[in-house]
Amino acid sequence: MYRRRRFSTPRRGSSSPLLHSSSWVVAASPFLVDVVSASLLLCFSFSVLIIQTSEAQICLPKKHASLFLFGDSFFDNGNNNYINTTTLYQANYPPYGETLFKYPSGRFSDGRMIPDFIAELAKLPLLPPYLHPGNPDFTYGVNFASGGSGALLQTAQGYVIDLHTQVKYFKNVKKILREKIGDEEVEALLKRSVYFFNVGGNDYRGLLNVTNSTVRLLPIDKQQFVGFVIGNLTNAIKEIYEQGGRKFGFLNVGPIGCSPSIRILKNNGSTCFDEISAVARLHNIQLSKMTLKLKKQLNGFKYSVHDFYVSLSQVVTYPSKYGYKGGSGACCGSGPYRGEYTCGGNKGIKEYELCQNPNDYVFFDSHHPSDKACEYFAQLIWNGNYTFNKPSNLNQLFQFYSSIIFFLYIYIICTIRNY
Repeated sequence: MYRRRRFSTPRRGSSSPLLHSSSWVVAASPFLVDVVSASLLLCFSFSVLIIQTSEAQICLPKKHASLFLFGDSFFDNGNNNYINTTTLYQANYPPYGETLFKYPSGRFSDGRMIPDFIAELAKLPLLPPYLHPGNPDFTYGVNFASGGSGALLQTAQGYVIDLHTQVKYFKNVKKILREKIGDEEVEALLKRSVYFFNVGGNDYRGLLNVTNSTVRLLPIDKQQFVGFVIGNLTNAIKEIYEQGGRKFGFLNVGPIGCSPSIRILKNNGSTCFDEISAVARLHNIQLSKMTLKLKKQLNGFKYSVHDFYVSLSQVVTYPSKYGYKGGSGACCGSGPYRGEYTCGGNKGIKEYELCQNPNDYVFFDSHHPSDKACEYFAQLIWNGNYTFNKPSNLNQLFQFYSSIIFFLYIYIICTIRNY
């Protein structure tokens, strides 16, 4: 069952609600090595709350790790609402946003996206898009992602915010935070914060050469092309590292050929288009090598890579196992598998189909996961084991400093009691 719709002017809604207020989390972490021996030094690195007890004054840290987001439409929560682009790169019209927000916020989903759930799990508020005109608070992080963007400047050039520009925006945020909280505090904040990337998919989609009768990849050296993408991503990471960033999270590139919009280009959608997914696999191999290399080169560099290729492939291949009626098609779109990118009727074609329940589908539109799927992937990114996250999951990356805080707190209590 589906509803056939035509595009109509979206209604304005209220601002996005906050899921949670911030708080710091205490948890153990496998990153802890020689923590206790460093505790006294660390005590002077944190701002503290002084709490009076019956025995002594005990210092308790009051800190949080912020979240900074970089990437494309899998992460974009509204930046493209505020740039001069086309509706092809926007999602600020119905039926986007209908499941949760009840208005189109600019997210390419019926509700939330992966970073929204990650922020909730990290006990952070919903993060604002960087370009939001309402003078948002960047203390807990901000979203720089732009739908349609890639690591390469040439990817959708002129219509999106490329990765290099996203990093420039981050540098501007650092200046704003420095004016607000001071040099020493901003440096400490950036070191304990997490920088989360989803980059590459749009660069590789640009390799598709589609004609009326055939679809093939452009005849270029695939390894070299992947090298360009990884090279630009590496440069972005190093720039953020130089600004004080130390903890980085990544989604590797998923099986691009299995998205409804691309699978319909070959064999009428009966199978995934493996030639383009093979390029994603090359990217993922080079991403793993790059992060290992940076771990050796950059002092204090820590990271988590989620194998989105594996996690999405499993859900698409065995949808019923994960509570979906279908993994091949989309909830919103037109044509076979609703793979034509017409959701919302605002991309050149007015009519489109919309399913009754987006939770039945892995994909909401022909490119992007549904709210339900995003929640599943976020939980896997946050808590998943080594099969999906290497060398650790994102929760462990966030908790590295919280774990130090925990052992520092215990050390101080025991020292005072023994004294």
